[in-house]
Amino acid sequence: MPLKPKLVKEPLKIILDSNALFVPLQLRIDIFEELKLLLNAKFEPVLLSPILEELRKLAREGSVKMQKDAGYALKLAERCRVVHLKEPAGTSTDDAIVKVAAEWKSPVFTNDKQLRKRLRDINVPVIYVRQKSRLTIDGRL
Repeated sequence: MPLKPKLVKEPLKIILDSNALFVPLQLRIDIFEELKLLLNAKFEPVLLSPILEELRKLAREGSVKMQKDAGYALKLAERCRVVHLKEPAGTSTDDAIVKVAAEWKSPVFTNDKQLRKRLRDINVPVIYVRQKSRLTIDGRL
């Protein structure tokens, strides 16, 4: 009897907002470990190019503390797959996140209340920090 080929399941893409990369500094939470525990599945952290640019700009032009924090966030960003978008100039990072999350049907990790609401309005699952100590997910994967 021929063996059936195993289906290799693609890892779940998780789109990270810039504020997700500040969580480890602000709250001492290992976001990658917490995502692994929360999702209990293979996942791939994804950073959209406008967010990477936003972090680079903060690392160059922010206050001294922000430059240091953004530098740390950029180190964490190295653990993410960067997806380059060809967005028209002036497109907000939130608009880019909403558009890609809707297209891919991918969850987004953000603590931004307005962005969370926009994503929930289009049925995109949102991962965020709850009680300053753990990650939780709003919506179904």
